[in-house]
Amino acid sequence: MTPPPPTGPPPTGPEPSAGALSLRGLTVGRGGRTVARDISIEIPAGEVTALLGPNGAGKSSLVLAVGGVLRPLAGSVLMQGRDYARQRPEQIRRAGIAIVPEGRRLLTDLTVEDNLRVAAYSLPREQARTGRERVLGLFPELSRRLSAPARTLSGGEQQMVVLAQALIAEPRFLLIDELSLGLAPVVINRLLPTIRAVADAGLGVLLIEQFAAVALGLASGAYILEGGRLRFSGLASELREKPELLSSAYLLRGSGAG
Repeated sequence: MTPPPPTGPPPTGPEPSAGALSLRGLTVGRGGRTVARDISIEIPAGEVTALLGPNGAGKSSLVLAVGGVLRPLAGSVLMQGRDYARQRPEQIRRAGIAIVPEGRRLLTDLTVEDNLRVAAYSLPREQARTGRERVLGLFPELSRRLSAPARTLSGGEQQMVVLAQALIAEPRFLLIDELSLGLAPVVINRLLPTIRAVADAGLGVLLIEQFAAVALGLASGAYILEGGRLRFSGLASELREKPELLSSAYLLRGSGAG
């Protein structure tokens, strides 16, 4: 299917990297105030990029704006020369940009099977079938829980379902808001190799994570968002090797989403 045409004003500045999802000067409002201002982030294909920051920094709002849930006040979301800012969520998802919002949002009264079916409703039948097989290969634990209502799943199983929903259409880019929130370390350690595997297969991943060490252990690039503005952009290795660059101790301890 042909992606929707570009919208909004033409981007300014240097050309975004080929094979990347580029947020360019993105400004997002929420609740009558600006919560993220002039944010520029590159999410390369085939890599994990970490976005760190304290509660209220604007990270979750930024993800919702990329996914079309919030309408950006300014800026662009560029992929392959097209601007997807201000498009509807279904158009953005169809173009290959999937988001996993904070909070494991499932249809809790439906079964796991039905939640996967809803996520694949717009796909051709064969693509939906192969997508289902692929995500059950990534999360074989769900094969034993397909008939269970989503509300009866553990937190880790629910996180697997929302990741499976996002991945079932084989997106090009995946934005995950708080992968490990509320999960036991053993569950986090189960999920991390899967995130690494899908990135190694070519998917570009933006990982918002409460535990800096978890995110930086996976990521190639890293950004710190604080007070609605970017305070750091560079290599994840810089933050791993020089933890003093982390501007606040909360990043080492871990805290909730912003």
